[in-house]
Amino acid sequence: MKQAFLYFILILSTGLSFAQKPEFRGAWIASVVNIDWPSAKGLPSDQQQSEFIKILDMHKRNGLNAVVVQIRPAGDAIYKSDYEPWSEYLTGTQGKAPDPYYDPLTFMIEEAHKRGLEFHAWLNPYRAVFNIRTSSVAANHPSRLHPEWFVNYGDGTSVTKYFDPGIPEVRKFVTNVVRDIVHRYDVDGIHMDDYFYPYRIPGKEFPDQKSFAKYGMGMQKDAWRRSNCDTIIVQIQRAIREEKPWVKFGISPFGVWRNKSQDPRGSETQAGQTNYDDLYADVLLWLEKGWIDYVTPQLYWSIGHLKADFLTLLDWWADRTYGKHCYIGVSVFETGTNSVRKDPTQLPRMMNAIRNKKNVHGVIFYKSSSFKNNPNGFNDALRDFYFKEPAVVPAMDWLQNRK
Repeated sequence: MKQAFLYFILILSTGLSFAQKPEFRGAWIASVVNIDWPSAKGLPSDQQQSEFIKILDMHKRNGLNAVVVQIRPAGDAIYKSDYEPWSEYLTGTQGKAPDPYYDPLTFMIEEAHKRGLEFHAWLNPYRAVFNIRTSSVAANHPSRLHPEWFVNYGDGTSVTKYFDPGIPEVRKFVTNVVRDIVHRYDVDGIHMDDYFYPYRIPGKEFPDQKSFAKYGMGMQKDAWRRSNCDTIIVQIQRAIREEKPWVKFGISPFGVWRNKSQDPRGSETQAGQTNYDDLYADVLLWLEKGWIDYVTPQLYWSIGHLKADFLTLLDWWADRTYGKHCYIGVSVFETGTNSVRKDPTQLPRMMNAIRNKKNVHGVIFYKSSSFKNNPNGFNDALRDFYFKEPAVVPAMDWLQNRK
C-alpha cells in the first residue's frame, strides 16, 4: 500500500526545500552470504547480470546517484584477482570462475556508469573465512598459503577466520589488494565498513597474543591495536593516491565512536561496544588527519532510541566532519520488524533531519534488497519527493580531477 499522501503531508509540514544541491544518494549492495546480489550461489552468468541490472534500474528510478557494492566479502574476490580466489558467493565454490566467463566488476562498473551512478568498491579488510566450518576455501586462498597470518575468533558454530591486523605483511597484502583494484578498474571510490578488529564476544579475547609479543614494542595492547588500524588506513590512502588521486576513500563505521561516559568528546549514548574501544578504529583521527575522504556512520537506531538516539548521533557526527564529507548510513532492512520500525514516519523524519543538517552531504541506505517490497511506501517517497529531482554527487575539492 502506498504511503505517498502521508509523505506529502510530512514533507509539507517541514517546509523542506526541493531546490537541489549536490547530494550523495547511495545504497549498499552486499554479496556476503548472498544478502543482496547474487541472490544465490551458482547462478548462470546471464542471470547474475540480469539481477544486477534490475537492482541498478530500481535505484536509478528511486533517484539514487551511487551504489556501494561489496566486491571482497571474505578474503575472496567478485572480480578477477591474482591475489585472492573467486568468491563462493558467485559460483558456489571458492576459486571457480563464472561460467560462461565474465568479470563481474568490469560489468558492474560499466552498467552503473551507463546510468550515471558512481561505483564505490566495498571491501571487508580483515575477514578471511566467513565460517570455518561451512565456507568453501580454495587451495590458493591466502589462509592456505600463509596460515601464520590468520587467527580464528567466534563462538559455538559461528567461528570466523581473520587476517591478524598486527602483522605488517598482512597490512601490506591488503593494501596491495586495494592498489590492484584501483589500478585495473574504473572505480569511483574504495569503501570499507565497520569490521576492522571484530566485535567483541563476551568472555573471549581476540587471539593476537603472538603478533602483540612480536610487534607490540612495549605499547599498551589497545593503543597498539588502534595503531595497527591507523597504519593500514594511511597505507591504503597512499596507494589510492599513487594510482588514481581522484578515487575517493571512505569508511562506514559503527555509529558510536565513544560514549560520553568514556570520553568527554563522545556522544550522549550508552552503546555496549564502540569503534574506539572495541573495534580499535579511531575514525575521528582519520577524519582530522585527512586520511579518508568521507565517513558514513551506520546510524541504524530509531529516532527516540533510549541508548542510541538517531537524532543525537546525527548531530554528533555532523559536528565532527573536519571538513570531509559525511553521508549518513540509514537502515531500511529493519523497517517493519518491531513496533517502532513499523511507524511509517520514522524514515521520513530521518530524511528530513539529514536534509536539514549542516555538514551532512547525503545518505547511504542498507540494504539494497529491502527496497524490493517498497517498505512503508519509502520507494514512493524517494521518487515523488526526496529524490524527485536529480542531484550530482558532491565534489571533493581536495582531490585531483579525474584524468
